[in-house]
Amino acid sequence: MKNILLPTDFSKNSLNAAKFAIELFKEEECIFHLLNTYTPAIVHSRFMATTIHGGILEDNVRSESERGLEELLNQINTYYKYPQHSFKSVSSFNLLTEEIKELVEAEDIDFIVTGTKGASGFDEVFLGSNTVRIIKAVRGCPILAVPEDFEYVKPMEIGFPTNFKRNFNVEVIEPLLEMTAKFGATINIMHINEEEKLSKYQESNKDILLEYVSSVSNCLHRMPYFASKSDVIEFFIKEYGIQMLALVHYRHGFLEELVREPVVKRIAFHTPIPLLVLPD
Repeated sequence: MKNILLPTDFSKNSLNAAKFAIELFKEEECIFHLLNTYTPAIVHSRFMATTIHGGILEDNVRSESERGLEELLNQINTYYKYPQHSFKSVSSFNLLTEEIKELVEAEDIDFIVTGTKGASGFDEVFLGSNTVRIIKAVRGCPILAVPEDFEYVKPMEIGFPTNFKRNFNVEVIEPLLEMTAKFGATINIMHINEEEKLSKYQESNKDILLEYVSSVSNCLHRMPYFASKSDVIEFFIKEYGIQMLALVHYRHGFLEELVREPVVKRIAFHTPIPLLVLPD
């Protein structure tokens, strides 16, 4: 039994992420937790009405949240009839990241699946503002970010960029191995050649990773460095037909290197595929 958390703001991209998750786990027994949070802004001033009006405002927003979740569930039930799937709705007066952290622990969540909305900048395209907040706040659960217009396709080619500068823990990459084995997919390990050769430490980490992935189909790609890491990854995705990208979220690791790249270099990076963020 898997517990899948689906944060939603009732937008097109969050609906698309929910549909993707349902298809991705259609062969498995799952409980999908549909989450909407609300935090009505109440401005404190000497002109503000009594707290009764504040309570009415919260009641109204809560009703909208609950109604939105009901409508979303009706939409899902119209298109999907997998008997092994069940759904729970959670409407909460809380910050999104705080509620997610609480639910991850309370409901033993296996995956968080969230939608990303396209924009002109790297951060928004690659991750999305809500997704950025979730990734920064939630460290103990895999997060799958699905682009707004991405239509579900079985992920047979999964990309895994790494600089081999961190040692690998099999528990960290277990969700990736599970996903790969489930679909009979291939893990495409990608290293950007920034140095003439790997250090002894990097070689050791590479060997450990290759041992961990030996139970599934895998291959190692060494990519030349040009322009920026985001450009290399974009080329890698297109060149090898990558259908899902996986990254480990180490502190000061490869994912943060991408986000810290100068805007001029990173702004053109548009990933049209889902991103699986693995917690360290």
